[in-house]
Amino acid sequence: MGRHVAYWRSMMSQGKAVAFGPVSDPAGTYGIGIIQVEDEGEGRSFMENDPAIRAGFGLRYELRLMPHGVIIRT
Repeated sequence: MGRHVAYWRSMMSQGKAVAFGPVSDPAGTYGIGIIQVEDEGEGRSFMENDPAIRAGFGLRYELRLMPHGVIIRT
C-alpha cells in the first residue's frame, strides 16, 4: 500500500490527482480518488498503472466520468 500512496502523491504533484484517500463506510472501508485527465482512456491508464491494482490482490476500481466538474484552486 505504500507504493499505492506514493503513486497517488506523485500524480497529485503532476496535477493529475485532485484528491484521494480512504472512505469510512459502515459496510466496509474503501478508497476514492478524483483525477483530472483528458479522456476516459487516460483515466483507465491511470488506474491500471496503480501499484495496488497491478499487484493482483483482487482489488478493483470503477471509473466514473464527471464531464462538467469545477475545480477551485486556492
